[in-house]
Amino acid sequence: MACTTMLVGAKASNDGSTIIARNEDCENGDFNVKKFAVVMPEDQPRTYTGVTSHLTIELPEDPLRYTCTPNVDPSDGVWAETGINAANVAITATETISSNARVLGADPLVVYDPATGAPGGIGEEDLVTIILPYVRTAREGVERMGRLLEEYGTYEMNGVAFADEHEVWYIETIGGHHWIARRVPDDCYVVQPNRMGIDRFDFEDAFGEQRDYLCSADLAEWMAENFLDVSYGVDDAERSPKYAGLPKVFNPRDAFSSRTWFDMIYNNPRAWYIYATLNNTTPEFRGPEPKYKVESMDIPWCLKPERLISVNDVKQMLGTTYNGTIYNCYGNLGTKESRRLYRQVGINRTCETSIMTVRPYAPKACRAIQWVAMGSVPFNTAIAIFTNVEKAPAYLDTTPRISTDDFYWAIRLISGLADPEFFENENDITAYQQATLALGYEAMHRMDAELAAGDVSDEAARELLEASNERLCEAVKAKTDDLLARVLYNRSLEMKNRFSASDH
Repeated sequence: MACTTMLVGAKASNDGSTIIARNEDCENGDFNVKKFAVVMPEDQPRTYTGVTSHLTIELPEDPLRYTCTPNVDPSDGVWAETGINAANVAITATETISSNARVLGADPLVVYDPATGAPGGIGEEDLVTIILPYVRTAREGVERMGRLLEEYGTYEMNGVAFADEHEVWYIETIGGHHWIARRVPDDCYVVQPNRMGIDRFDFEDAFGEQRDYLCSADLAEWMAENFLDVSYGVDDAERSPKYAGLPKVFNPRDAFSSRTWFDMIYNNPRAWYIYATLNNTTPEFRGPEPKYKVESMDIPWCLKPERLISVNDVKQMLGTTYNGTIYNCYGNLGTKESRRLYRQVGINRTCETSIMTVRPYAPKACRAIQWVAMGSVPFNTAIAIFTNVEKAPAYLDTTPRISTDDFYWAIRLISGLADPEFFENENDITAYQQATLALGYEAMHRMDAELAAGDVSDEAARELLEASNERLCEAVKAKTDDLLARVLYNRSLEMKNRFSASDH
């Protein structure tokens, strides 16, 4: 399992924008080569077939333009992963999540059967391609995904986030065909590692106003028939025959998720560290006897932050290796064993990270930004790409062959060279990250001012945004090349065949 997701409601962000972000982490031993792409309506398929599932789906005839971060090698499928469409709706798909045998026995996953040719359901490979071009709000994204799950099923358990300028929604699959979704409270943020996260669900809202909760139509009956409710000590007054005798409000994580030692070392520490950092004076996470510790199974799904959260904060958190703790693999605290005890957030096999923000205050033409980062997050930077464009910058159009002309490969090289002497390179990497992120903010402010100053046509706006994307990529490339040169020099000094006596 892989990936870490962060979600930020509009009132929890520093500029009133919604933010959804995720590290796309490959499976162990894999390093998927990724690129940033723009898919035009005429290039969107009308009939789609998944490579993993062998499932064929007929798609609507009116797709929107959208951005994505697909695999460079399409032989295993598109794996578009993240993106923002022309309606300024963002998606990150998916966060692989865990379940339990009770759920999977009650609603088995829909897996491709090579013996009969029966197709599997939908999955991570497919979701951006078959959902993002056809939705105009975050809620519509949840609803379309829910319909597809109920019709085709899924071959894996996943969590998917959607955002527009007003709302952030998160949907989790349950077994083969069921699902729940919750709107992120506007004043909260979410840290989501690889286990089912939603820890509160309100049937009254889901089957009533649907302001904050949505779910598959038969969820309550299915849960009751299969004894999936594990709520203990619930008063009869809190149960309702309208919901098959289930509590009006229950904890889906208890009912549907795993609860294993693997969660304790692989999943829970990531949520613990980020919450404890962004809420660093909250008694539940800090002090002599905090309620939530590194392995706690009941860490909340969402919290109100102690201060407003920025894109820069999200980037730092998605790259952390538990800095300042005995668990930091690059640190000098603790022991050799403690530094390798837990799975870090920023790991070697991250292939891309997208931090997507939709800014309600900005001119509509430049309202949505996809901050694109490639490779291992502790060593990379994020480039602020305006998504209302028709072509991707050349620097992000990765080739299969290793080349320092590509952002992806340059970061992979820097990461591999810098890792063995992390502290010797840390200052250079930190300075690079700050300088390049500042360039992104500068480009954002410049475009906001330019497009707000006058009456600019849609076509002219796109041209301005495309030019801004190219300029920023060129500036980041220069700084990335310079960092690579410094890291290579530092690594060369530490080669095993070094000898201190000079020939001259």
